Amino acid sequence: MTRPSGYNTKQREAILHYIISRDNTHVTAAQIIRYFEKEALPIGKATIYRHLDKLTESGALRRYITDGLSGACYQYIGSDDDDAHLHLKCDRCGELVHLECDALGDLERHVLDEHAFHINATKTVLYGTCDDCLQKA
Repeated sequence: MTRPSGYNTKQREAILHYIISRDNTHVTAAQIIRYFEKEALPIGKATIYRHLDKLTESGALRRYITDGLSGACYQYIGSDDDDAHLHLKCDRCGELVHLECDALGDLERHVLDEHAFHINATKTVLYGTCDDCLQKA
């Protein structure tokens, strides 16, 4: 990756490496901050937010904003920007997961054909309760 002027490449690379290591899951800025604090790596909050913005602008990350309570989360997308998919968010624990299912194409076609509305899968979140929280209830 090219070095953006005024930004520490080592810190940027450490943040990006952490997000990539999460194996295609979403991560919040708070999780990144906690990780680097736990690992005793000196990357400040403002630096982390600045790099998240730059990585999102460059197309390396996708930012998801699901509600005002948990803020934004980020996912590494690399060069595969066409990986649009819906998300499921648990109302209880806040977990955000990809919903990858062949039936989604049928749903998107139905909504377009029958209701003249195109679903933006990169911004669509279905709310409910995850299996872990159901098991705890």
